[in-house]
Amino acid sequence: MSKREGSKFKINRRLGVNLWGRAKSPLNRRDYGPGQHGQRRKKPSDYGTQLMAKQKLKGYYGNIGERQFRRLFTEAARRKGDTSENLIALLERRLDAVVYRMKFAMTPFAARQYVNHGHILVNGKRVNIASYSVKDNDTVEVREKAKQMAVIIEASGSTERDIPDYLEVDLTKLKGRFVRAPKLSDVPYPVTMEPNLVVEFYSR
Repeated sequence: MSKREGSKFKINRRLGVNLWGRAKSPLNRRDYGPGQHGQRRKKPSDYGTQLMAKQKLKGYYGNIGERQFRRLFTEAARRKGDTSENLIALLERRLDAVVYRMKFAMTPFAARQYVNHGHILVNGKRVNIASYSVKDNDTVEVREKAKQMAVIIEASGSTERDIPDYLEVDLTKLKGRFVRAPKLSDVPYPVTMEPNLVVEFYSR
């Protein structure tokens, strides 16, 4: 579990963006960073820009730990094709990310919690590892006992987000299918993500 789960909106203020596009974000009221020096502005260096791109991407997916994130980057670099596109595809295959995208959870943090607590099935089997990599045509659904949870019903009925084209979801059954790995342009990020800068950061 992320150590920052209880203060996730601080991530927004530190990065200076409404990372998940939530109406409740304090950034909607104060668009500067936390702390007494939060209102200072200075032009970041190339390193600072790359670091910020990495922190945004890590933060968006529930503030993934550095070791795990670097492992994903290494796998993305090992695969054929564009490393930045591969990285996005790997991140979107994470089970907690899929649960969030399918609107079974309001936030990536909640999605991770539901997976960890055993509320999610993949191809009919319970999986409680948030970083589990979902494959093409895998089915993902909420366990029968969890379908009556108020937080899951609220999330599935929310109009804050749309379900992207690379997923097929039946919200009445709280069940969906991972159709294919997305490209960067397919992913509905509320803010601009720059995985190419993340590649530059790790390639220094």
